[in-house]
Amino acid sequence: MANGTLSRRVLIRSAVVLAGAACAGVASQRQALAQGKVAKAAMKYQDQPNGDKKCSNCMQFIAPDSCKVVEGKISPNGYCIAWVKKA
Repeated sequence: MANGTLSRRVLIRSAVVLAGAACAGVASQRQALAQGKVAKAAMKYQDQPNGDKKCSNCMQFIAPDSCKVVEGKISPNGYCIAWVKKA
């Protein structure tokens, strides 16, 4: 009976360690995604404004042609779904 109990303990301990490692892996992936930029297509980027919404008046815009969210060069007159009005 002692060997059966020891095996269960080892199994449970291993499961807890694996679950912790999996959670740590997911957290690091989320952090990497949060720090990375997203493809233009995923953000529905377009080179023309959407009414008065354009990159140059967005909080995400980095002059002269970059964005905190969208990867690659962007037009100051462009627009995407990440647009947030500058305060």
